[in-house]
Amino acid sequence: MAANKEFQYRKLHSLLGVIPVGIFLVQHLVVNHFATKGEEAFNQAAHFMESLPFRYALEIFIIFLPILFHAIYGLYIAFTAKTSVSRYGFFRNWMFVLQRVSGVVTLIFITWHVWETRIQAALGQKVDFNMMQDILSNPGMMVFYIVGVVSTIFHFANGLWSFGVSWGLTVTPRSQRISTYVTLAIFFALTFVGVRTLFAFA
Repeated sequence: MAANKEFQYRKLHSLLGVIPVGIFLVQHLVVNHFATKGEEAFNQAAHFMESLPFRYALEIFIIFLPILFHAIYGLYIAFTAKTSVSRYGFFRNWMFVLQRVSGVVTLIFITWHVWETRIQAALGQKVDFNMMQDILSNPGMMVFYIVGVVSTIFHFANGLWSFGVSWGLTVTPRSQRISTYVTLAIFFALTFVGVRTLFAFA
């Protein structure tokens, strides 16, 4: 009974990492990428997201609560899981370890990013191109953001592979190998978008 409940929790954890958290990540990267077109383009895209109807309800139930569950249960998995070279092989075992490490780094990064942007906005500060430019003008913060963005994207892309296995979408060795190539391509594509955006602010 307990084992079955944990299995269901892990499936829910995996699902929330893709829907809605993963979808929000991709949307967030796309909106932020408007920074590469200039200050006005970014501000217009950011303002559009801020003006969505039921914004606060969407943020709470579609973003923050799923992230909170995914983060808390993810920490439990990270500190209790054991690697298995014989089961996964060398490469996949390293992906297993990096998934746990990137999850912790991602949690630290997201917490700080929310504090610097969303919480500051609630306190009356304007979230716009100039705000991000000021943050990233500090070389230390630029490095922190690059590490955080790359870690977050890796955690999502590699999590897609785990999602396929957990939900029975990729059960054969061939399908899992193809999934590896697909998720690596997603990682490199989104990393290009994310890092290019950061340098656009700089």
